[in-house]
Amino acid sequence: MSAPIDPRTELARLDARIEDLSTLVRRLAEENQRLRTAQAQLADERAQLLSRNELARSRVEAMIQRLKSLEARP
Repeated sequence: MSAPIDPRTELARLDARIEDLSTLVRRLAEENQRLRTAQAQLADERAQLLSRNELARSRVEAMIQRLKSLEARP
């Protein structure tokens, strides 16, 4: 047989567990917000890099066309 559980002891244990879980929820919510902010910043950075890459590609293609036209001249 197991010893009877004191309701006050059990209540204190449950209260401590609830407090631990509450702290964990707050910490995870803060971390989640930081990760969402970082993700948004990375998405913005990616969009900027894609735009810069497209601009560079267009410039290189224009240079190639100019070089080809210079080669074609008699």
